[in-house]
Amino acid sequence: MIEHIYDELNIGDMDYVEKTITETDVYQYAGITGDFSWLHVNEVRSRQGHFKKRVVHGMLLVGLISNVIGNRMPGAGTIYETQDIRFLKPCFINDTIRAQTEVIEKLPRGRVKLRTSCFNQFGELILDGVAVAIPPRDHIIK
Repeated sequence: MIEHIYDELNIGDMDYVEKTITETDVYQYAGITGDFSWLHVNEVRSRQGHFKKRVVHGMLLVGLISNVIGNRMPGAGTIYETQDIRFLKPCFINDTIRAQTEVIEKLPRGRVKLRTSCFNQFGELILDGVAVAIPPRDHIIK
């Protein structure tokens, strides 16, 4: 587990996770949230929709960002305070997503502003945003 405290962080620090989003991931997310929209779970109906196939829940991608914030950058012990997001392109089942955070500003009161992004396997930016997080002030993990 990675743990970066506020004083160790610098503008430009970044980290990421990569994951191929499977049909199982989509159904598990739908089961947890109750969002069984045909956009996500109905292959036949989704062919009639805007994207012509099923799309991954946008908030599932935000969960990957949360994974990066809580486990990699800044890491363990970080509190997620705010998130602004723009969904730019759809994510489809079996896309491989790179979710990443980058420190773009150190704020007062021990907070950091992070650029939050998701890219698909073609390097296309599909989600872009800014988060504010509160990294730990001291190391807890020894």
